[in-house]
Amino acid sequence: MIAEDKVYKIGRITHTHGVKGEVAMTFIDDVWDRAEAEYLILRIEGILVPFFMDEYRFRSDTTALIKFQDYDSADAARELCGADVYFPHDLTPQEREDEEYAWRYFTGFRLVAEGYGELGTIDFVDESTQNVLFNVGHHLIPAAEEFIRDIDHQNRVITMTLPDGLLELN
Repeated sequence: MIAEDKVYKIGRITHTHGVKGEVAMTFIDDVWDRAEAEYLILRIEGILVPFFMDEYRFRSDTTALIKFQDYDSADAARELCGADVYFPHDLTPQEREDEEYAWRYFTGFRLVAEGYGELGTIDFVDESTQNVLFNVGHHLIPAAEEFIRDIDHQNRVITMTLPDGLLELN
């Protein structure tokens, strides 16, 4: 069984494409392409399951068309629609080429705020605005380096000092 803390969310299967079993995936990280991965992990009925890819191609900078092994028709592929897609931390390339990828690495880390305690797990990193944000439950926390006090990579914990009143804004 694949453990939750060993993977991070990179996208979602949205719909079938064509009649030969391809599916469209919207993604927030193309790490599988950079890592030359053979498989992706999908959450099926609450369980994380590896699915091996026959092939994929990019349709846009946020959408890929993927053909998984043993899914040879639109009817078969339809059961994958709506599934969240994950990638294993241990297959993530260690050398990060740019700052954008570096922030996504923190998905799945626990966030601790001095004076507040543990806020939860970083569900995803929002890089769509000028200020990068950690999404933790219902909170959007600025991923500003001046707020980060410690990063424990082994235990996957980030400790931050947040400005007064920030959590009340969310």
